[in-house]
Amino acid sequence: MNKLFDERRYLIPFRTALLPQIFTDVLVIGGGLAGMCAAIEASSHSEVIVAYKGRLKDSNTYWAQGGIAAVVPPELGGSREDSVDLHIQDTLDAGAGLCDRSVVESVIDRSSQAVRRLVDMDMPFDRCEAGDGLALGREGGHSASRILHCDGDATGRAISERFASVLRDNDRIRVFDQCFVLDLITVEGNTPQCVGAITHHAKFGLQVIWAGAVILASGGAGQVYRESTNPRQATGDGLAMAYRAGAVVGDLEFMQFHPTTLYVAGSSRSLITEAVRGEGGVLIDHHGHRFMPDHHPLADLAPRDVVSRAILMQMERTHPGRVYLDCRAMAPGTFARRFPGIHHQLRQFEIDPETTPIPIHPAAHYMIGGVWVDAEGRTSIRGLYAAGEVACSGLHGANRLASNSLLEAMVLGRAAGETCREMKSLASVGPVRVISDVPISDRSELDLTDVRSSLRSVMWRHVGINREGERLSEIQEMFDFWGRYMLDKIFDDVSGWEVQNLLLIGALITRAAAHRDESRGTHFRTDRPEANDGDWLCHVQWRRGESSARCVGLTVTSPLDAPASKGPG
Repeated sequence: MNKLFDERRYLIPFRTALLPQIFTDVLVIGGGLAGMCAAIEASSHSEVIVAYKGRLKDSNTYWAQGGIAAVVPPELGGSREDSVDLHIQDTLDAGAGLCDRSVVESVIDRSSQAVRRLVDMDMPFDRCEAGDGLALGREGGHSASRILHCDGDATGRAISERFASVLRDNDRIRVFDQCFVLDLITVEGNTPQCVGAITHHAKFGLQVIWAGAVILASGGAGQVYRESTNPRQATGDGLAMAYRAGAVVGDLEFMQFHPTTLYVAGSSRSLITEAVRGEGGVLIDHHGHRFMPDHHPLADLAPRDVVSRAILMQMERTHPGRVYLDCRAMAPGTFARRFPGIHHQLRQFEIDPETTPIPIHPAAHYMIGGVWVDAEGRTSIRGLYAAGEVACSGLHGANRLASNSLLEAMVLGRAAGETCREMKSLASVGPVRVISDVPISDRSELDLTDVRSSLRSVMWRHVGINREGERLSEIQEMFDFWGRYMLDKIFDDVSGWEVQNLLLIGALITRAAAHRDESRGTHFRTDRPEANDGDWLCHVQWRRGESSARCVGLTVTSPLDAPASKGPG
């Protein structure tokens, strides 16, 4: 990567002594489920500020359709045939050998407890028709029905609204919306420590928020791809600021692509939950052929990476634009009752799923890699924690099992909120005098909109579902060019900062994809189509300023203890 990707420590020039100062015990960056759970837990021992750049409905949590995967206790309607061990095994199988088993066991062991907590919060889960238990759906990669939903396909919205209400009623939590966090402030030394962040509030401008502990829960980076299920705000800001601060990041080559998004010319890409296939929907090509049985024993409920690649292959064979999700075999009225939100959206395009197959196309969905954390959410920087999609916890390995993300957000978000209590025993470091000097560039400017559009198109075409080594090298050269003319600039608004973050994230993903010289999980190299356990059964980590990668085994649990060594290849 161009040296500018590693030289730029802060996005803007500033002097902390000249900016308005805000103080708190814990700063949570992000307003999705992981951030809200972290904030609620941290409020039991500290004063908390939650800062996020948009509104509640701008988070990936809010738009989550699929539900939450959990082993539901029999007294709540769970199947006696399901078990924690089965859920663990399904997660390990989906992760293609890279899950950290101890993390998987820890999270799934607590899934029943998480469900009970949600029930106690009066979460409006769908109930069986008889009304005597929770209705459970099934999705790809699961060996049992264990997915809980709210209002069919509005699980994320229901959970977001309920937790947001809890936040608003907590007098130990302050919520700053429309607040863009630019960068983390760190104090260097033998062990770097995070002491706060530089923020830009829509109403009040630049501010410094000093905190004894900072929890990153800022979500993913799906907007780095042209085709994406993510809201526009998912530009990888948290991952980018953590990398600039020197935090270890890992497994960035693994991005999960959702097989089914509504594909209508001129419209935005809208997720069609995997639960539709769990209810009997099947994938057909342009000629009406059901093709997934040709690719995997689980057919339409195969893991998402398998389904996404099969769709691309079938489109190449039959029709370049799309394949279809066929729900015509469902009983009359089932689709509208089970998926009311999707049904309403389809009718806007005059698509009746009872009579007409739904045109679909894969899209970027979930960032599996991220800021490296241990099982309690600690990063490699003291005082900095991470949870949710921005974090790489080892739960997902090389491919996330469907609907494990909301479970992870609840369990590990709460863990980070509890673990950060440890910072209260240390003497306060901030505020400190920090001066960021960014020289004025004498290079020509590129158009922000053009760069954003071009990098997203390039990522989709060449660093997406299928990748190839020589092409990845070319894409790295493209990012170096964009970096020379974009990362030397100073922007004064969110659009410019987002593009700089997207450039960094795109370059990091591309470098990681070129480095892993095999295919595994969501990372598929057409020039290296087989998995190579002998060399690559490991996590690959990166840190700002280090020219080579760290390849670490699956038993490494602490980001502070990971050995530095160049990985295979």
